Amino acid sequence: MKIQFVNVTKEFAVRGERFTALSEVSLDVREGEFLTLVGPSGCGKSTLLDLLTGLATPTSGLILIDGSPVTGPGLDRGIVFQQYALFPWRTALANVEFGLEAKDVPRRDRPALARKYLDLVGLSGFDGRYPHELSGGMRQRVAIARSLAFDPDVLLMDEPFAALDAQTRESLQEELLQIWAKTGKTIIFITHAIDEAVYLGQRVAVMTPTPGRIRDVIPVTFPTREGDLRAAPRFGEYRHAIWTLLHEEATPVA
Repeated sequence: MKIQFVNVTKEFAVRGERFTALSEVSLDVREGEFLTLVGPSGCGKSTLLDLLTGLATPTSGLILIDGSPVTGPGLDRGIVFQQYALFPWRTALANVEFGLEAKDVPRRDRPALARKYLDLVGLSGFDGRYPHELSGGMRQRVAIARSLAFDPDVLLMDEPFAALDAQTRESLQEELLQIWAKTGKTIIFITHAIDEAVYLGQRVAVMTPTPGRIRDVIPVTFPTREGDLRAAPRFGEYRHAIWTLLHEEATPVA
């Protein structure tokens, strides 16, 4: 397995009391898999990514990448946030070059490599634009290109399309699938949107309300991805199954 969460619990101290964000989470992610993670607000989805990036440590349990424990941040993991987190004083090209600087790529080689990744996300010809000169969807493309530029094994995406309009969001979903097909990256994608989870994921991990646990993992397969996939009967079946899991967890037992 590429990634393993083994009985991971994360607690925080809040006003002198212990708050459990995640409780005994166990989850395996295969090499090259596109896994989506869906759950209600506050269920610990982002905390799970923080632990995987090494920005936080679990209270108990173990997180492994390629069989080795995660002990801190590393260039084997890239992350894309909901907010674009671009440097406003840098052009699109220079923002992507930042990822190459982190890998100590020689200065003379950076522009051509950065353009390669801008091309990959559909931004050929926009390398000289500053973030304020780009639309929201274009800024997110730059953020994705920057994360891809240092060639991480794992790409972590924390609701990256949540702030975009519906048309742009669907367009970027399709582009992300094309990027995944070309690069073979292992992707973990967090979302609140069930449709987005079903459309993107090979499997959908469903989380419970706080404290976050893995309620179930739903494999998603389609005979073909041609045409309007969201209108397919099987798409609706997956959507309803995940909605039911989330609804059952959210409904208190009498």
